Amino acid sequence: MSDSNSHDISTLNGLIATTLDSADGYTEAAKDSDHGRFTTLFTSRATERRQVVTRLQQEVRALGGNPEDDGTILAGAHRLFLNLKATLTGKDDKAIINEVEAGEDHIKAKYEDAMADRDLSPAVRAVI
Repeated sequence: MSDSNSHDISTLNGLIATTLDSADGYTEAAKDSDHGRFTTLFTSRATERRQVVTRLQQEVRALGGNPEDDGTILAGAHRLFLNLKATLTGKDDKAIINEVEAGEDHIKAKYEDAMADRDLSPAVRAVI
């Protein structure tokens, strides 16, 4: 495996973990929402994110790497904290929306950073 492939694989695996975190976050938000329209939206977004994960994992395999199949430890800890907080304060759609928006800002920054990485191959940048 070339150094370029190694960098591409590492970057893709980072995006896979972040995207899995996002999918899991949307799944949790769908469970926590009291309104059907949010539940449907969040479930749809979780499905979309899992499709992105599948595409990124395919690219890692094509590059000869082992694709990430789990989210980050930090996101898991964050979800545990949010679940505890929700248990103590009650679930409220406004709070859920705020957390979803924070998650969107985080994933957007990760993808923008990857797109700005001039060490990535053009093929991987096109996939991203």
